[in-house]
Amino acid sequence: MGAWIHGVVKREGWELDVVLGTALVDMYGKCGRLEEGLSVFWSMKEKNVFPWNAVVKGLALAKSGEEAIWWFKRMEEEGVRPDEVTLLAVLSACSHSGLVEKGREIFGLLVDGRYGFCANVKHYACMVDVLARSGRLHEAVEFMGRMPFGPTKAMWGSLLYGSKAEGNLELGLLAAEKLIELEPENSSYYVHLSNMYAAMGRWGDVENVRGVMKDRQLIKDLGCSSVEVEHQRHVNQFLA
Repeated sequence: MGAWIHGVVKREGWELDVVLGTALVDMYGKCGRLEEGLSVFWSMKEKNVFPWNAVVKGLALAKSGEEAIWWFKRMEEEGVRPDEVTLLAVLSACSHSGLVEKGREIFGLLVDGRYGFCANVKHYACMVDVLARSGRLHEAVEFMGRMPFGPTKAMWGSLLYGSKAEGNLELGLLAAEKLIELEPENSSYYVHLSNMYAAMGRWGDVENVRGVMKDRQLIKDLGCSSVEVEHQRHVNQFLA
């Protein structure tokens, strides 16, 4: 449908201004059609931060971290000043591609004031994800402890995702317990907590969790219980 609309734009000879061009680049990027998106980008006569961001976000979603960083650097070379969205996209790209040191470098420059604005909670959440996805779970916990604000649901979700991938039950339990504190009506967190207790042979705790779920009338939703799905939802919110 998006390509059909793009075809109408071409047939009618409409100018690809910043608004229309960015919308098309964003659409193609979110649909995984990066080449078409880049074609639109290059055909735009005027480019400000918004179409550049759309390109970097598309590459982040496609898990093309090295390319996202290349475009980020070229953006700066072209004299386009990155904004908060740019940094979220490039840090997310680092996370999905396992570029831990590059993520550290970019986040450090952000905190040092290189880009002219302060890192917000979403930037910190991206950095937690960079560490947790790469298996550096204890570093992620230490990083969360040094933040100027308390950890968010997205951060604990990153730790839970990373802990499950690494088989670290201790930190997985911590993350699941914190998530339940923050969102007590989400049944998927109880399921993960119960499964980890079972893996540790703590059957009494398994029964306690099930009892809490029963008391709160929480039903195990098999379609929504995956920590990967829940975590990806938070990532997509950053890049929306």
